[in-house]
Amino acid sequence: MRHRNAGRTLGRSSTHRLALFRNLTRALFEHGRITTTLAKAKELRPFVEKLITVAKRGIESGDNIRALHARRLALQRLHDKDTIAVLFKDIAPRYKDRAGGYTRIIKLQNRRLGDAGFTAIIELLKEGEVKVQAKKREEAPAPAPVSTPASGTPK
Repeated sequence: MRHRNAGRTLGRSSTHRLALFRNLTRALFEHGRITTTLAKAKELRPFVEKLITVAKRGIESGDNIRALHARRLALQRLHDKDTIAVLFKDIAPRYKDRAGGYTRIIKLQNRRLGDAGFTAIIELLKEGEVKVQAKKREEAPAPAPVSTPASGTPK
């Protein structure tokens, strides 16, 4: 039973899964958008968004010690100094006024060749861009009043 085991294992050990997330994050920060399976994209989103939040905290604080601490926290999760430099220099300032939701997942219709896995695009939002919300359903018009025969009329 999988009671209290949150998250997808993606058929990998925990260290392999962490390495996968690091590689996908590195590619996402470098290219801005990547195509992967839907399950990987959904698991990658919290990993990436937490990194961006840590980077935002580091650039928002005027204190050099807090900025250094944020860099070390990001480096602890990502293990790549070049990507951390891009994260703190380019990506985090882009979202300084945003309270979360830095990525978008777009499901693709076509399946992956070979195993027919569901594919998706995960991308970083542009500065000032908002997520597209689903259209609100219009309310149905009120039903027409039902006319009843007046009481007391002879039959």
